[in-house]
Amino acid sequence: MARRLQSDKVLFGTVVVLVFFGALMVFSASAVISQQHYGSSYHFLIRQVAGAIIGLTGMVWMMNRDYRRLAHPAFVFSLVALLMGLLGGVLLAARSHHAHRWFHLGLVDFQPSELAKIGVVIFIAYLLGVQRSDVNDLRHTLLPIGVVTGLMVGLILKEPDLGTALAIVMVAAAMLFSAGLRIRTIAAAAAAALPVLYLLIFHVTYRLNRLLGFLYYDKDPRGKGFQMLQSLIAVGTGGINGVGLMESKQKLFFLPEPHSDFIYAVISEEWGLIGAGLVLAAFGVILYRGLKAAAFCSDPFGRLLAIGLTVMLVGQAVVNISVVVGLIPTKGIPLPFVSYGGSSLLVNLFAVGILLNISQQTN
Repeated sequence: MARRLQSDKVLFGTVVVLVFFGALMVFSASAVISQQHYGSSYHFLIRQVAGAIIGLTGMVWMMNRDYRRLAHPAFVFSLVALLMGLLGGVLLAARSHHAHRWFHLGLVDFQPSELAKIGVVIFIAYLLGVQRSDVNDLRHTLLPIGVVTGLMVGLILKEPDLGTALAIVMVAAAMLFSAGLRIRTIAAAAAAALPVLYLLIFHVTYRLNRLLGFLYYDKDPRGKGFQMLQSLIAVGTGGINGVGLMESKQKLFFLPEPHSDFIYAVISEEWGLIGAGLVLAAFGVILYRGLKAAAFCSDPFGRLLAIGLTVMLVGQAVVNISVVVGLIPTKGIPLPFVSYGGSSLLVNLFAVGILLNISQQTN
């Protein structure tokens, strides 16, 4: 008798709780700003809830579709071609927040770089898992992966969006390492990337200012160090128990983007160390359950897919939280499932749907 397929209820429940908690915190962090700019305290909340409903529906739909369908070559290469077109096309779209990152489609803003993250994961998993290519084969493996990933990263840098570009490189590196890429190859690639990273940071004024603000935030509290200082004030103010829901003071025009990039600072202020720790623990659960699904998956494509998606989700969370608590310079990386943003929420929930389906197929 065929084994009845069961999804990972722990992973499913953890993500659903994070999504609804995120909607609550988006409202708390944005109500005043929303009222001032849009005449309604519910502007961002309504959009976030709508994105959550669509995303959760997509997650449930994907968890009931065999992930192996993603390994069809027609789908993989069509997806890559579509992403290249979207990433190129968005550069011609209207400029918003000093960048070309969004397609503005009426009430919906779509960010193709978010979809590019999952596209890279599927492409690498297909090449290594389905084609069974040798990960250390320069011509047939590393070169195709380098070209596809490099083109996407280059187009995203052009927007400009260094944070998302680095996130994609991080996920690709994790997948290649888990597939058996030699350490000396990784070291050589990292050494070659350092001069490029130097130029991208030290020869771009606003990025250099972010780095200086991170290193010397106390020297220029009203200038370069303003964002970092306000974030640390919010985190420190929360103490153990927090000041209470809706009671954050730093979200009142002190914290930049309190409902998106710095929402973890608002969580820390309103819910304290306990609430912030529980959010961190939730991503620990996602990491454990995602890697467990990979470990018990006998299909190489599914195993690499699970590793890539898990690193994509948890890696973004680690970067976002590290920025908020002052461990790394400011990056425009949202907190998955919690920060405001329809594109990010939809893509991340779709990724979880794939993870849940992989968990059904494990032994």
